[in-house]
Amino acid sequence: MTGKQASPPRFITLEGGEGAGKSTQARHLVEALKEAGLDPLLTREPGGSPGAEQIRALLVEGAAGRWDPLTETLLHFAARRDHLTKTITPALAAGRWVVCDRFADSTRAYQGFGLGLDREIIEMLYRQVVDDGAPDLTLILDLPAEEGLRRTATRTHAETRYERMDEAFHQRLREGFLTLAREEPRRCVVVDASRDVESVQSAIRAAVRERFGIAIP
Repeated sequence: MTGKQASPPRFITLEGGEGAGKSTQARHLVEALKEAGLDPLLTREPGGSPGAEQIRALLVEGAAGRWDPLTETLLHFAARRDHLTKTITPALAAGRWVVCDRFADSTRAYQGFGLGLDREIIEMLYRQVVDDGAPDLTLILDLPAEEGLRRTATRTHAETRYERMDEAFHQRLREGFLTLAREEPRRCVVVDASRDVESVQSAIRAAVRERFGIAIP
C-alpha cells in the first residue's frame, strides 16, 4: 500500500463493561489506522471466525443463567482458539494490524470476577489457548456500571444475556477490569468512557501513538 508505515503488525484489544462503547471505538480506531497507511483488520469476541461465531450464539442468547461459570468459560476459550487460529494469527503473519472488540480479559472479568470462577482455572486455559498470542495493547474503556446499564437500556437491538444480569454483577465486572489494568500496566491503558464519543476517540488515538510511535490522526 502506498505510504504504508514501516511498523510491525500489532494486536490491539478493546475491553470494558456493557455500554462502554467498545464496538464504536474499535471502528473509529480502525479508520484512524487506515488513515495512517496501515491495513488493519477489525474483529470481535466471542466470534471473529465462522466456528467462533456459531459458539457466540450459544453464549449471548438465552437466559442469563443458561450456563454455569465453568461451562461458559470453556465455550469462550473454544471460540477464542478458533478465532486465533483462523483469523488473528494469520492476519498478524500477513503483516496486518488487528483490532479486536473484546478478547481474553473479558473472560477474566466476566466469568472470573463477575461469576466467581477460580481465576487459576481461567489462567490455565489462557496458557493453553492463547500462549504467546497476547495483545500488544489493551484499551480498557471504564465507566460506572449504572451508566453502562443506562446506555444499554436505550439500544434498539436485542440485549444479550450479560446485559440482563444484575447490577452487582456489573459492579464486580468493572472492578475486575480495573484490577487487571493494575496488574498489567505495561499492556493495559484505562480510558474514561464516561465522556463523549469524540473525547474517548482522541484518548484512544493518543494511547496508540504513545505506545507504538506511529503517526495516526
